Formats: sequence, C-alpha cells, structure tokens
Amino acid sequence: MAFSYGQQQQRAPVGGPPVSKVELSVSCEHLMNKDTTSKSDPICVLMMQEGEKWFEFGRTEQVANTLDPLFSTKFDMDYYFEEVQKLKFCVYDVDNATSTLADDDFLGSLECTLGQIVSHGTYKKPLVLKAGKPAGKGEIKIVAQELTDHHVVDINFRAHKLDKKDTFSKSDPYLEIHKQGKDGFWQLVHRTEVIQNNLSPTWKDFTLTVQSVCNGDYEKQLKLVCYDWDSDGSHDLIGEATLTLRQMIDDNQGGRRQVEFPCINPKKTKKSSYKDSGILFLTKCILRKEYSFLDYVFGGCQINFTVGIDFTGSNGNPQDPASLHYLGHGQPNQYQLAIRSVGGVVQDYDADKMFPSLGFGAKIPPDFQVSHEFALNFNPQNPYCMGIDGILSAYQNAVPQIQLYGPTNASPIINHVARFATQAAQQPGASAYYVLLLLTDGVLTDMDATREAIVRASHLPMSIIIVGIGGADFGDMEILDGDDGVLKSPRGEPVLRDIVQFVPFRQFQNKHSAELAKAVLAEVPKQVVAYFSKKSILPNNAKPL
Repeated sequence: MAFSYGQQQQRAPVGGPPVSKVELSVSCEHLMNKDTTSKSDPICVLMMQEGEKWFEFGRTEQVANTLDPLFSTKFDMDYYFEEVQKLKFCVYDVDNATSTLADDDFLGSLECTLGQIVSHGTYKKPLVLKAGKPAGKGEIKIVAQELTDHHVVDINFRAHKLDKKDTFSKSDPYLEIHKQGKDGFWQLVHRTEVIQNNLSPTWKDFTLTVQSVCNGDYEKQLKLVCYDWDSDGSHDLIGEATLTLRQMIDDNQGGRRQVEFPCINPKKTKKSSYKDSGILFLTKCILRKEYSFLDYVFGGCQINFTVGIDFTGSNGNPQDPASLHYLGHGQPNQYQLAIRSVGGVVQDYDADKMFPSLGFGAKIPPDFQVSHEFALNFNPQNPYCMGIDGILSAYQNAVPQIQLYGPTNASPIINHVARFATQAAQQPGASAYYVLLLLTDGVLTDMDATREAIVRASHLPMSIIIVGIGGADFGDMEILDGDDGVLKSPRGEPVLRDIVQFVPFRQFQNKHSAELAKAVLAEVPKQVVAYFSKKSILPNNAKPL
C-alpha cells in the first residue's frame, strides 16, 4: 500500500489495555555509503510482528546526504509488558520518489523487542545485513520515552451559606466538576458524595488524573456545579462557577491558601438584589506525579525472574508418555511451554539474563534424599541458568536424573526468593523486583505454610505467578490468588497487597502460548508500582514534583 512518511499503523487492541504509550526516537551512525557522488539519503522503516507476519508500522522522514542521520519523526506505540512485542528497524538509502522499498539500497536492520528497548531506555546496537553479516560499522540508537501523563491532583472543596432549596429542611448539596469538550458540550468529570441537610458542607478529598480533568490542557475551561439532591431525581441547581485547573493549582498554592468562588445561579442573575447562592472554597488542589512502571524501569529497576518446578510423584513417571514431565514425543510439555511463554517476556527486563531455576518434591542425586528446594542444575552454590534456553536445558537434563516423589511443598521456594527480595528491600532506591514462576500439578500439601509465606512476601518487592499443570482440581489454589477475597495467613494477617496470580494451564491448551503470558503477567506492572508506592520509594534518578 502507499505509505506517507510519518504515517503509523497502530495495531487493533488485543486483550487488556496497554501499560502505557511510548515514543521511540531513532538515530544512526556510520552507515554504509551507497551513493557514488554523495552520501546516502537514509530513512528508517519500523516493522512490527503480528502472529507470524511482519507489517510496516511506520517510517521516518528521509534525511539527505548523511551517514549519521538523526530522524525527527518519532514512533508512538502502545506498550504491553505482558507481551513480546517484536520490532524490526530497517534502514534504507532512498534515491527515488516511490513508496516501495524493493528498489532502494538496504543499509542494515536491527531486530529486537519493545521490552528490550524500554528496559534499557537508550538501546544502541550494530546494524546487520540480511545474511546476518555486519552492515559495515553502522549502528542504530533507539531512545524510549513514556508519553502517558501520570500526574494527578488531590482536591478538596467546601461551601459556605448555600441557598436553602428544601421546604422543611436545609439543602442536601453535592458538587460536580465538568470539562468542556471540543464540541462545546460539558462532560462530567467527577461527582462528590451528597451531604445531607447542610448549607456549609465539606466534601471528602478526592484524587483525579490530570488527563481526566482536562486532557492535559491546564487552561481548559472547567465548571463547578452545585446541586441540591432530591430522592426523586429532580435535583435542584444551587449554583455554578467556571475556572481552569491552572487557576486552581496556582491560586491554592499547594493547599496553603483557600480559593473562593462565588456560586452563581444563572436563573437569578437578572435580579438586581442577587449576589450569589453561596461561596465555594477550594481548600486543596495539589499536583503530584504518580510514578509509572516505566518510570521505575527507566530508572534501572531490574525484574529478576526465578522458576520453581514441581517434581512430585503425581506428575507421573517421566518415561510414561502420559507423564506431565514426559520429554519423548518431540513436542514441548506443559512445563516447557509455560517456562517459554512467561520467561520469554520477563527476560527482557533482566540485564544479565541469569535466572535461578529450582525444583521441589523429588529425590535428587547423589544421595537421593527428598528436597523441596534444589537447583535445577544440581549446583546449589550457583543455581543460575543463562536465559530461558538455559532453564529449559537444565530442566531436560534434570528430569532423567531425579526420582519424582513428594509431598507438594511450595513454601520453601517462595521463602527462597523472599530472602533475595528482603535483601533488595534493604537497599536504597528501586533497584530490583522479583517475579517467581511456580509450576505445580496439584493441590499444595503445605497450604498453611504457603499462605504464611505469601503474606510475608506481600511486604517485599516480589510477585508470584502460579500455573497449574495438568488436569487436577485446582480449587484450593484459587484461594491464593485472592480474587475472591483477601488472602490471610493462618494467624489471620491479611496480605499487604495482592501479589499472586494463578491460572490453570489447561485454559490455554489450545491457544497460542503468548496468551498464557498475557493472562499471568498483565498485573505485574501494577504490583511493581504498588510496592514502591506503598514504601514511598521513587524511581532512581527521579525528582519529586
């Protein structure tokens, strides 16, 4: 299809909303020179993979006669933490006016994921040719910046001597905030609670995003509308006032100065004796930033991934094709699929790609004693595996060497990761967060100990993903998820925050493996922000507003 420079093809929404929107800026250095009498005239084309196919997301402008282009066109795209968003940056020397690239000189490309880019902030790599050979000394640099505005305002209003609208009692006032749309119509932004029988009410504090209040335009006209509530729905207008968010913030001076707004009823303004229908007071309007997941990632927070695998006897003899640990049919089993799906996303956020990989519930060499916390590579001093392929290799090597046994105790591995998370929590700043992928085929034997471990872990920079493997009844596991109520320890202590996500793998048996990652990882960014926010820990290098 014909394509204009700067035009971008955003994909149709899939699953949940994006974590954020990011802007990618691109520049290159030391490009190959394909022109005889001058230097190359490069453009950069961004390709995105959807399923097994690549489509063109957008392209930059052409920069004439340079081997070190700094492109001004930005790529704005939705960012999904729970997905592997594969990108390909292709650089061409364009010497004609056609939109097709087949007749242009290829200067090199970079294939990566959006996760790799945002986890670095600035991502610089050498360009390669189609055969995988270096494209001379050519390099590409991609800088990621979050576009989503995470500023919020904490607001409080009170009123004084509002008009009395009821016959046998005082008014029952409530307040609404409206913003003016592009079409000129007023849109409701927020409605306070009703305060019964009170002409000088003080409403509860509330917090709104700047985006919801004014779409980021601090000068946008806002309207405060005060009503007297009636049980039959025929609420009476008391009065209104117009203002802007900029006016509210500046005049309130961080909550140090109350700002008065006469509450005017337009129907009464024709009366010569009319002054107002009361006074509205803005007692608080404090602007602050709620830091986002990407703020912490851009600040250098590492997402450390650990996998724990159930090797109890209920999985079945690994030599039996019916076993959940069977490796002989040429297709990955459910354990392997889950590791690849979830780990493939999280690995982009870990700089060294060294992942602790543990097993539980088996008799292990050399003495074949039962262990509920053993290194998958049988090296307790160094249980780390290089990348997801390293985990899968260690898993395949371990299965023939161990004897599946029991019981199904998950708490030792949760406590193992919690020890590292405790160390991270004692360090200054937001440097690390831990994600444990726990794969199990049945109901836990140590449910009380696991509940206790999860409650303790909820105070740490840590999330737990539990994937139920096989066809067992996982009813008891739903308790750990906390979706149907707050999880409590046997002592009655509730979790500080929700850190567990449980799904049975069978729900994704006939779906693309990426669907599992989307289901279990979608909440992780919120959990990361929730932890650091509760601890009042700012992103590294962040400046308080």
